[in-house]
Amino acid sequence: MAEPFLIGDRMTGGYGGADILHDCTLAVEKGQIAVIVGPNGAGKSTAMKAVFGMLNIHSGAVRLDGEDITALSPQARVAKGMAFVPQTQNIFTSMTVEENLEMGAFLRRDDISGTMVQVYDLFPILHDKRRQHAGELSGGQRQQVAVGRALMTQPKLLMLDEPTAGVSPIVMDELFDRIIEVARTGISILMVEQNARQALEIADKGYVLVQGANAFTGTGKELLADPEVRRTFLGG
Repeated sequence: MAEPFLIGDRMTGGYGGADILHDCTLAVEKGQIAVIVGPNGAGKSTAMKAVFGMLNIHSGAVRLDGEDITALSPQARVAKGMAFVPQTQNIFTSMTVEENLEMGAFLRRDDISGTMVQVYDLFPILHDKRRQHAGELSGGQRQQVAVGRALMTQPKLLMLDEPTAGVSPIVMDELFDRIIEVARTGISILMVEQNARQALEIADKGYVLVQGANAFTGTGKELLADPEVRRTFLGG
């Protein structure tokens, strides 16, 4: 059986001498959405950072499209086609929306105008506000800038750490709709989300982490239907 497009395979590691991840495995297929959920302090964001190379793992491996990238820096992983949008401080507030998007293409040496058009098609409000400073935008619009900037790298894998944190339910639904559209273009998406029920509804694959280890794994639908998952993590 072919290996998934991305796999963080049996990762164990943490910060300093303390392990936060314990034999944790995450994977996502090409053009699909994988969601990591679980209680606060479960290691969700830590697992994402391990996949992106921001955290050293002392056992396990990370492979992208069949290539072992475990030893690569985050910058080198970006060059391989990974993009990471952190939860906070993910835009340049003193720059305009357009300048933020241009910054996303810093590694590219080709014409970026076509990608810029694609981002504006995906997030029309950003085109309307392209001359505005990003710091003047609403929380939901800032998140669109952050995702748009990541898309400017033309990634094969987009990683989102709590993209709907602090936004209204209407904005959350809109962001999830855009994330689905991104996946339909063939980009794989790995996402950490606090809004577990809504995230699992759009997920091809879901991972429930508890104390840095896999507790439940399945399709989004399977996890939503699992009585134990519903009772323990989704409020019934």
